[in-house]
Amino acid sequence: MTTTHEPLRLPAEATESARLAAPAPGSLVFSTSARTLLGRPGERWTTACSGSPGWADTVVGALAPGERAVGVIGFDPASPGVMHRLLDAREVPTTIPPETSAPTATSDRAQTLVEVPVPRLYADQVRAALRAIADGAVDKVVLGRFLDVHSDPPLAVDEVVDRLLRTRPGRYVFSVPVPAPGPAPGDGQRDATVLGASPELLVRREGTLVEAMPLAGSVPRSPDPAEDERRRAALASSAKDLHEHAFVVRDLVARLASACDEVEHDVTPQVVGTDSLWHLGTRVTARVRTGATGGPSALHLAQLLHPTPAVGGSPREAALALIERLETGERGYLAGAAGWVDGNGDGEFALVLRSGVLDGPRLRLFAGAGIVAGSDPDAEVRETAAKLRTMLEAVGL
Repeated sequence: MTTTHEPLRLPAEATESARLAAPAPGSLVFSTSARTLLGRPGERWTTACSGSPGWADTVVGALAPGERAVGVIGFDPASPGVMHRLLDAREVPTTIPPETSAPTATSDRAQTLVEVPVPRLYADQVRAALRAIADGAVDKVVLGRFLDVHSDPPLAVDEVVDRLLRTRPGRYVFSVPVPAPGPAPGDGQRDATVLGASPELLVRREGTLVEAMPLAGSVPRSPDPAEDERRRAALASSAKDLHEHAFVVRDLVARLASACDEVEHDVTPQVVGTDSLWHLGTRVTARVRTGATGGPSALHLAQLLHPTPAVGGSPREAALALIERLETGERGYLAGAAGWVDGNGDGEFALVLRSGVLDGPRLRLFAGAGIVAGSDPDAEVRETAAKLRTMLEAVGL
């Protein structure tokens, strides 16, 4: 067990792949502060229910030891998921610093932005959630809003991912093709792409060691150093944010304990800094129960933990029902989990945050805020705006 109030900043390295070459269209990409995994998709395993253990059994069982699959599971366990066998895999160390400036992904493009809902209506949704909390229906709920970016000509996936790799060092940068909704031309499969630069690890398994780093409780950063430090210190002692964070840690620890031993976590949350936000974060570790089957794979663990209260709420089922009632639009893969698993069961998944789904001319972005008793609707509007900024900057806006 460890206790600390010191700020923890995400690593400042950038990915070598950003300089070697932009990912080819349709590539699979999963990048961390330590390594970047690239390749092309092979066999595809899809499911209408991404929480299905049988689907995860099929994916992991089809992989040879050391062979990997990369994909994404939806926000709701009853929503779709897709994993791709990774072909022509390249794993590149994360060592080269970013360039001082990165090309924008929007040169010579006409763009329009549509907020879904507009900030005023989102604040009203937060007020409705606060009434549900006061009535005892839920303890916490994460309410999100969408921002649709329409581009002419359409954005190119490789340009957006290349910019994320260059400008968001230390994030989990990913790009995963997924079946697009609606009819495809002719008899072919039309794909969309889930892409983003997430700050949050959902779960990592290496051998028997399991790690997680839930983030919950946030405040926008300030360009003024003194004000930025004041905000960091205020977050570390904020009763409202510590209360919100505790829901996430308790839920994650309880769920890990059902499949793992030696579950331990930091006594006091750390303050984690990204380029735009301060977050409260708690490191959690455990050991999988191996047994005759080798224990749950990283994909099975992602299914077990997701959706955490960091993206859903508490209690889980009541929060999901409230989200369905209040939010304007379907999350689908947004606020899901993206990552990889291999035939040994090892792997790593990050939450699909600071992310979007690119489908033809439309890039749909999503950002959410955790609502608990004492939340301020106007502050939640500002928090979601700060979270949306990551992807807006990635497309040059």
